[in-house]
Amino acid sequence: MVSQFAIEVRDLTYKFKESSEPSVVNINLEIPWNTRSLVVGANGAGKSTLLKLLSGKHLCLDGKIMVNGLDPFSPLSMNQVDDDESVEDSTNYQTTTYLGTEWCHMSIINRDIGVMELLESIGFDHFRERGEKLVRILDIDVRWRMHRLSDGQKRRVQLAMGLLKPWRVLLLDEVTVDLDVIARARLLEFLKWETETRRCSVVYATHIFDGLAKWPDQVYHMKSGKILNKLDFLKDVEFSEVVNAKVNGQVAFDEDSDKVVISKVNSLHPLALEWLKRDNQIPDKEIGI
Repeated sequence: MVSQFAIEVRDLTYKFKESSEPSVVNINLEIPWNTRSLVVGANGAGKSTLLKLLSGKHLCLDGKIMVNGLDPFSPLSMNQVDDDESVEDSTNYQTTTYLGTEWCHMSIINRDIGVMELLESIGFDHFRERGEKLVRILDIDVRWRMHRLSDGQKRRVQLAMGLLKPWRVLLLDEVTVDLDVIARARLLEFLKWETETRRCSVVYATHIFDGLAKWPDQVYHMKSGKILNKLDFLKDVEFSEVVNAKVNGQVAFDEDSDKVVISKVNSLHPLALEWLKRDNQIPDKEIGI
């Protein structure tokens, strides 16, 4: 049976054993299929913890998480036959792919091994057409040796490996931080194309907002483990040539219509900055604005 939502979360609260306060608090989410979601928040807001719970890296004991209709901690969630797939095609998909920043620091990645060896070890021959497309998009030289690469080049290899097998739900945790602007733009365009051409969704936690003005379908603002704001980009956000300079410079919150008006730039940086200033109660003058 095809699940109604890519991700469904009910009353999720999670606390690490060594912590006195929960890292995420009473989270409720319904993320539709064929959408791209951004998660915005300051360091420690709970973004990474939420994505790891959605991926099954942390066990949820208080609340309900369903990804593609399955508990992400269940081994069944790794491979599943959907109504729109044959049994043979089911091996070509995995329910959830999580990509975080820690990969580049693993010792096995920093040894003298070829990029093509890594790609072949996870099924490059089986997904050759997709793999070759990712290599082109990320501008990877398959003759590279891992121990000689920069952090940005290693990140490209990680993305090619992580995206090689098609996914239903992709969770990205700050994983584009090392990419140059061209590689990042190509990657975002590829992910947009993916969500528009097959049943899948992307959740992307990031602090880098340039080039994202037309990318997401919704934006979630987190603080202290809670979701404070959710913006539906089709309904709640308007890009304007001029924003009332008396209202927060480049961002205006229209209380009458509940819309957010952003000056016409190809970036969500003004909105993210305004949210984080409010979270920390920082006046404009203290950051030179």
